[in-house]
Amino acid sequence: MPYPERVQANFTAWLEQRQESGKPFTAEQVRWLEMIRDHIAANLSIEIDDFEYAPFNREGGLGKVHQVFGMELPNVVEALNRDLAA
Repeated sequence: MPYPERVQANFTAWLEQRQESGKPFTAEQVRWLEMIRDHIAANLSIEIDDFEYAPFNREGGLGKVHQVFGMELPNVVEALNRDLAA
C-alpha cells in the first residue's frame, strides 16, 4: 500500500478509536488533525516547529494550534507520529 494511503487508513482508525474511548475531537481540532495527517503523509513525521510553515501558518501557526489543543498538543503530535506512520 502506498505510504499516503497507509497514513490515511491509520488516521481513520486512530480517530475512530479516539471517539470510541470517549475523547472525541471538535470540528476545529479535526481540521487541524487533517492538516497534520497530510503533512505526515508527505514528510513522514511532524515536529512542533513545523507549525510555523505552510499550510499551518496560514491558519494561525503554532499559536493557533496551541489554542486549539492546549496542553494536549505534544501528546497529540507524538501519537500521530507514532500511529500514522506505523
